[in-house]
Amino acid sequence: MQISGSIALVSGANRGLGRAFATQLLERGATKVYAAARRPETIDIPGVVPLQLDITDPDSIAAAAATANDITLLINNAGISTGANLISGDLETIRREMDTNFWGTLNMIRAFAPRLAGGAILNVLSALSWFAYDGAGAYGAAKAATWNLTNGVRLELVAQKTLVTGLHLGAADTDMMADYDGPKIAPAAVVKAALDGIEANRLEVVADDWSAHVKASLANDPSQFYPQTVL
Repeated sequence: MQISGSIALVSGANRGLGRAFATQLLERGATKVYAAARRPETIDIPGVVPLQLDITDPDSIAAAAATANDITLLINNAGISTGANLISGDLETIRREMDTNFWGTLNMIRAFAPRLAGGAILNVLSALSWFAYDGAGAYGAAKAATWNLTNGVRLELVAQKTLVTGLHLGAADTDMMADYDGPKIAPAAVVKAALDGIEANRLEVVADDWSAHVKASLANDPSQFYPQTVL
């Protein structure tokens, strides 16, 4: 899979990682980039094709798939983080996280997969696919589900030679993480790692040291990662 000459669609392209994806795709020679957002008038990237898309709305996805029927690369970047926990959080808010991060991603893949034989899909996941954090229970659960969704659709799409890549990162310096006080990775660095990974046919891109640390911890007893939970 080569970025140069590709035709890409990026969801959530009006800010943050999505904006960085659309910009770098053009810089790396993509022939066309559909920059999708719920409000396409907010997209201000020269050279892209703005596209209306709400990944929680099946009709909106169908309309986008009918318009962007020539893509070779789908980047599922759109998502939300509400800060809801699983016991104390509002159930409707938790469902909204799952509707967006899991069901929205799945519905996008189902709509566009027939067009992507020989192409690629990138799902923007998270280090929180692999661990839980008090204050992000709903987000972590949704991203964990989307991680295994990524593994599942990869198996289903291998026959049509569609590369399916999962991107894991900790905190990026975006609007979504504006209130986070810890170290953050630059969006441009995340996107470069992801696009390099696609061109190398990698199934998984771990964009920062924190994500690598969390992934390595999965081989250990959970009490080592969550010592505060030991009774």
